[in-house]
Amino acid sequence: MTRPIRVVLVAAAAGAWSTAAILLWTSSVEPGGLHLGGLDPHRYFAAGDLGRAAGFERFERWDFVASQVVLVAVLAAYARWGAGYARQSAAGRIGTGMFLGMIGFAFVWLAEIPFGLAELWWERRHDVSQVGYVEWLFGNWAQLGGEFAFVCLALLIVMGLAGWLRDRWWIPGAATFVALGALFAFVTPYLLTDVHSLAYEDPGLARAAHRIAAAEHVGDVPIRVERVSGETSAANAMAVGIGPSRRVVLWDTLLDGRFGARQIRFVIAHEYGHQARQHVPKAIAWYALFALPGAYLIARLTRRRGGMANPGAVPFSLLVLVVLQLCALPLQNLVTRHIESEADWIALRTTHDPGADRRLMQSFARTSYADPDPPTWAYLLLENHPTIMQRIALANAWAARERGGGR
Repeated sequence: MTRPIRVVLVAAAAGAWSTAAILLWTSSVEPGGLHLGGLDPHRYFAAGDLGRAAGFERFERWDFVASQVVLVAVLAAYARWGAGYARQSAAGRIGTGMFLGMIGFAFVWLAEIPFGLAELWWERRHDVSQVGYVEWLFGNWAQLGGEFAFVCLALLIVMGLAGWLRDRWWIPGAATFVALGALFAFVTPYLLTDVHSLAYEDPGLARAAHRIAAAEHVGDVPIRVERVSGETSAANAMAVGIGPSRRVVLWDTLLDGRFGARQIRFVIAHEYGHQARQHVPKAIAWYALFALPGAYLIARLTRRRGGMANPGAVPFSLLVLVVLQLCALPLQNLVTRHIESEADWIALRTTHDPGADRRLMQSFARTSYADPDPPTWAYLLLENHPTIMQRIALANAWAARERGGGR
C-alpha cells in the first residue's frame, strides 16, 4: 500500500471515528452552556464532613496510583523476561500464548493484593466495608475464575485471528470483543443472585417507581433490590441490561433509613433516565470507539515481537493493554460524566425536585465519604461521575431555569 493511500485511509478512519463520537456525545436533554463550577462546598457541608471525606478519598486515590505504578512495573518486567517461557513450552502456538497469559494474570493478581488489602483495611476502619480479610482474599474465586476464563478466551481469539490474518487481526478482533461486551451487558442482570422485588421491600416506593418509569416511557423495565448490606454500608444503584434484560437495581443500603423517600425517588428517576436514554447500548458503542484504535495499537506495537501470532509477544501485549487503558481513563471518565449529567437532568425534569437532589448529594458525602470537590488531577483521572458540587450546581441551574420559565 502506497503512502498517499495509507494517509487517505487513516484520515477517513479518523473522520469516521470523530463523527461517531460527536453523534454519541450530542444530547437533546441536558442543556448546553451551563457553568457548573464555583460553588463553595462550605455552603452545603460542615467542615468536619469535608475533612473526613477528603481524608478518606485521599488515601484511596494514592492507593490506586501506587497500585497502578507497581502493576506497570511488574508487567514491564514480565514483558522483558516473560517471553523466555515460550521457548520452554510444548503446548503449541496458541496453547503457549494462553499459558503466558495465565502467568501474566497471576502476576497481576499478586501485584494487586497488597493494595486491595490496604483499601479494605481503610474501608473497614471507616465502617464502609464489612468484608473480612480472609473472605476478601479467598472468597472471590468465582470472579477470579471468570476473569481468568476471559483472558484465556481473549488470547484464543486474538492469536487465532492473528495466525490467519497476521497484522490485520485487529479489525475482526475488535468487533468480536465489542460483541462479547454486548453479550456481557445483556446477561449481567441474570448474574445478580441476591435480588428481590422492590414491592417486597417497600410497596409504596414500588408504586412510586412505576409512576416514574411510566413518566420516562420505560414502564416495562422492572426495578429490583440487591442485598449488599452484609458487605458494605455504601449506597448505590445502577441501570443494567439490554432489551428484554433491562433492569434498575437498588442496593438495599439505600433503603436502610439513612435516605429520605424523596431522595430515593430521585435515585430511581436517575437510573430510569439511563434506561430512557439507552445509556447501556451507548456505553457499548463508546467501548467500540475505544476498542478499535486500541486493538490497532496493540497489533502495531507488538510487530517487533513477532505480532500476536507469536506467543512470545503475549507478555508485551499485556503491558501495552494496561498502559493504553490508563491513558484512556481521562477520556473514558469524560464520557461517563457526560452520561451521568444527562441522567441527573432527566431525573430533575421528572421529579421537579432539585431539593431532593441536593440533599441526596449531601447524604452521599456523609455516608460514603465522597469528596464533594476533589483535586483536578483526581477528577480527570479517577472520577467517572460529576463531582458532588457539580451535581448540586446542576440542580441549582435546573431550578433557576424553571423559575425563569425555561426547559
